Amino acid sequence: MTDVISRDGTRIHAQSEGPDDSPVIIFANSLGSTLAVWDAILPLLPEGLRIIRFDLRGHGRSDVPEGPYTMGQLVSDAEAVCEVFGVRDALFIGLSVGGMIAQGLAVKRPEMIRAFVLSNTAAKIGNQGMWTDRIAMIREQGMAGASDAVMQRWFGRDFYGTPAMAPLKAMFEATSPEGYCGVCAAIAGTDFYTPTSGLRIPTLGIAGSEDGSTPPDLVRETVDLIPGSQFALIRRVGHIPCVEKPDEYAALLSRFIADTGHLNAGQTS
Repeated sequence: MTDVISRDGTRIHAQSEGPDDSPVIIFANSLGSTLAVWDAILPLLPEGLRIIRFDLRGHGRSDVPEGPYTMGQLVSDAEAVCEVFGVRDALFIGLSVGGMIAQGLAVKRPEMIRAFVLSNTAAKIGNQGMWTDRIAMIREQGMAGASDAVMQRWFGRDFYGTPAMAPLKAMFEATSPEGYCGVCAAIAGTDFYTPTSGLRIPTLGIAGSEDGSTPPDLVRETVDLIPGSQFALIRRVGHIPCVEKPDEYAALLSRFIADTGHLNAGQTS
């Protein structure tokens, strides 16, 4: 585990697993979650990878600076993580806002990312009014008061309300309200349609058929901006399919790793 200091002095909690000279996969998680959201899929991935994960600013073990945040700050945080670990030519897997960060980093530092997975995300998510209302709800009700509504967007009908949902609900409720609202503001101010349309890297889009936050058509619209991209739909899951169906999610990642030759990409750090 490493504490990475971002450009504005914010401490970002990150961890790296696997040999330093192995091909790198970077995971960036969603609003209201921590790097632990990926735990279930890691044992299901091919061997011989270096896995790097980090908590967004305002989340998990990272610092919680006063908001609002900007997408530029979130991208700079990811950039700082990559610089500390010496990352080049990584496969970047971004979930929700993590996918927006992936798009921003691929534009800003193309040498760091050779391919990416845009999972349950988009070039633009929602609108200013929606995020203003979300921030107001958190300020008024707190994380616990808002968690039921969020869980209904996060999970499909088969998973919502089951005992398996409890740790994820607790993860959400443990998130700092300041950090959560800060990242909400960053999402509200982001529109990557033009820069993402200029990218030319291998891309896989993943959507959940019951995703109430980034519906499948929105995800497909974004990945279609990138020529040659692939799209996969996981049925009967919501916004966090890596938790609901880790076997199916990991199988998609493993196939994409094989398709892009990432395990044979050579030394990446």
